[in-house]
Amino acid sequence: MESRTNRFCQNGGCTAKLGQAALKRVLEKLPRMENENLLVGYSHGDDGAVYRLSEDLAVIHTLDFFPPVVEDPRLFGQIAAANALSDIYAMGGDVTTALNIVCFPETMDLNILGEILAGGSEKVRESGGILAGGHSIADEGIKYGLSVCGTVSPARMFQNHTCREGDALLLTKPLGVGIVCAASRLQAASGDSFDLAVTSMRTLNRKASEILRKYQVHACTDVTGFGLLGHLGEMVEEHHTAVLEQNQIPYIPKCEEYAEEFYLTAAGQRNRNHMQERVEFGGAPFYMEELLFDPQTSGGLLACLDPEEAEKALEEIENLGLPCGIIGTIEKKREKSIYVR
Repeated sequence: MESRTNRFCQNGGCTAKLGQAALKRVLEKLPRMENENLLVGYSHGDDGAVYRLSEDLAVIHTLDFFPPVVEDPRLFGQIAAANALSDIYAMGGDVTTALNIVCFPETMDLNILGEILAGGSEKVRESGGILAGGHSIADEGIKYGLSVCGTVSPARMFQNHTCREGDALLLTKPLGVGIVCAASRLQAASGDSFDLAVTSMRTLNRKASEILRKYQVHACTDVTGFGLLGHLGEMVEEHHTAVLEQNQIPYIPKCEEYAEEFYLTAAGQRNRNHMQERVEFGGAPFYMEELLFDPQTSGGLLACLDPEEAEKALEEIENLGLPCGIIGTIEKKREKSIYVR
């Protein structure tokens, strides 16, 4: 696919996120701003804020930006935009408008910036939204993303912490893009693995979200920088336990090899440090542990549905062409938050 000669991609994408533990320490000190129309704030680490305008209409606000995760500027723009737009889809909404967020060195070729913005614009158009402006600053490094507004019915919005005992867990994209990108930066990733990672990252979650909306989704989030286990931990909170079936978890081929060769990220290790006491791995191999901690850039949707509906939704989502699967269940609270078997 694109050239992978190292120019400006060092440690980008969702691997650049602050860890959950650090964020929690900061956010818990902030005063809560209560309002009867603020349906979703930051209390549960949800994907966006939701503000009710009327009985049938609410707006979703979200933003996301990060340093380059691939070397091709246009492709980076597409991935960063897809990642930011994903939060709207994770809440069951539709994109309306987006604003660019740009940090760019004044000494760098502006044609690179033009390619980044062009890639982002392509994904906003694909989402059905309108790119309406943005903000830029001069900085030592490149960062790009979007502030996005969407709409949703308050009665139909998805939240990340409202799962129910007995739910099936459906994942719409494969894990492993963080590991593959780490291997790629060291010229160790195969072309097929890298191409699948790129295809996954640049694919909007729009169609998967639209399929899920046909069913009764009890909870939903997208899997990004905190890894599958971090986002699943936010789903179950202290009220439920998730049981994952390691043989059902979709991932990019050859990630076993890359993980065993320690092509890993610092963000993945932060995720491990934060979540490992809440997880029982049950003899899972090292590479599976790393896949579950691996920070995903523009990852898939993780949805909780009744098992029968999850099977029906999976049949449709499989036709979108990316590895996906029903990866586990939600059970009553046990000692650990997550078990892998």
